[in-house]
Amino acid sequence: MIINEKTQFVSALNQEVKIITLQNRKHTQVTITNYGGIIMSIKTPDRRGNFAEIALGFDDVDSYLEKKYTEDCPYFGATIGRYANRIANGKFELDGKTYKLNCNNGPNSLHGGPTGFHQKLWEIETFKEPKRTGVVLKLTSDDMEEGFPGKVDIKMTYTLTFDNELVIDYEATTDKTTVINLTNHSYFNLSSMQNNVLDHLMVLYADRFTPKNENDIPTGEIIAVHDSPLDFLLPRKIGERIADVDGRGYDHNFIINGHEGDLNIGARLVDESTGRSLEFYTTEPGFQVYSGNYLDGSFERDGQQYTENYGICFEAQKFPDSPNQEQFPSAVLKPGDTYRQTTVYKFGIADI
Repeated sequence: MIINEKTQFVSALNQEVKIITLQNRKHTQVTITNYGGIIMSIKTPDRRGNFAEIALGFDDVDSYLEKKYTEDCPYFGATIGRYANRIANGKFELDGKTYKLNCNNGPNSLHGGPTGFHQKLWEIETFKEPKRTGVVLKLTSDDMEEGFPGKVDIKMTYTLTFDNELVIDYEATTDKTTVINLTNHSYFNLSSMQNNVLDHLMVLYADRFTPKNENDIPTGEIIAVHDSPLDFLLPRKIGERIADVDGRGYDHNFIINGHEGDLNIGARLVDESTGRSLEFYTTEPGFQVYSGNYLDGSFERDGQQYTENYGICFEAQKFPDSPNQEQFPSAVLKPGDTYRQTTVYKFGIADI
């Protein structure tokens, strides 16, 4: 059911935005705003039935528009597009034409550029059915916005089910051949925000990953995770070998076990202190695991600072830099075709 639907005037936008809170029969709550398609809050019970926040974010939309946040841009709970992750040197070739994008991550275009979908005001409406409730968000991205070709119409549906799943369905069409790669950038912390996530147990259903260069661009290789710090085929604490990872922590594209287009499980997360569990599913061929490496305590909610490794993201995606690497799954969308993707976050209590 929809337990709260309100509007908030946002001075930085000089207009009102909508904030909608969904709740299911298990009393799980998800709060969504049409600014950036952002998941602002997710509250679930622990093993004792105590409800608490498990997603990083803010309680008001103004906080997502403050200068410090937009400059650092950790993308808390945001919808990412047109292209999630990085495109090398901010350019790609399509049908013999080179497209130059706005770069916002050193030499790369990241997450759709400086004014990607995470900063757009989406149309929003609610729906209610016997076993699920949710919101539908729509956005039109103009031809050459942030350098991407084609006028693209996007429809995104957030559904909270009776089975304690948050389902995100994406659809997109274009009037010109383009590339598209959409995802959600929620950071999860199952400890009721009492600790960082380094003691969370994690399983990744991915035998392989794409190694990257010093600019976080895939080298083009595909390597087995076996016996490396990226091997989470069996449950391990996130922090067990994080110091052995090149760079500041996990920020890697994993290749999911299974066929693209099928809804495959990508990850399972458990916090032993609260008993909470999270399962992540996607129809995409890959997913980025990001361990909040650049959180520095600048942002907080209810007095709890978001410091390094305070959340972990599972971002469904085509591979980073796919438009420049033909051996990777294609991110091309042509007129007459429809881009479709489903992501599922399933909440529960672990049997531990």
